[in-house]
Amino acid sequence: METIDQSKGDAVERIAWLVEIRQIHTLVVGLPVRMDGSEGSSAAKVRVFADRLRERIPTVPLIFVDETLTTSSAAAKLREAGRNARQQKAVIDQAAAVEILNQWMGEIC
Repeated sequence: METIDQSKGDAVERIAWLVEIRQIHTLVVGLPVRMDGSEGSSAAKVRVFADRLRERIPTVPLIFVDETLTTSSAAAKLREAGRNARQQKAVIDQAAAVEILNQWMGEIC
């Protein structure tokens, strides 16, 4: 699992490269939905980013998954495993990405 920091280069190009190298068939994107189910400015930014991905990688389906509480869940699981999640943003991001993928896989299985 790799998380990509957008501030360190072109994330769309990195993802396109990973799709090709790893022969990825579906992109799963976490969508930050508010607790009331509405979408705010963060969700709008994710949708713009997803549009860029679709333009760059049009043959790969892109699926949105509600990422509500995934970071909290990931941090709790890391704490249970004895990891100090507060000081490890990258680890939390990866664990939250796993939560998002697990949620999506639970929906399709």
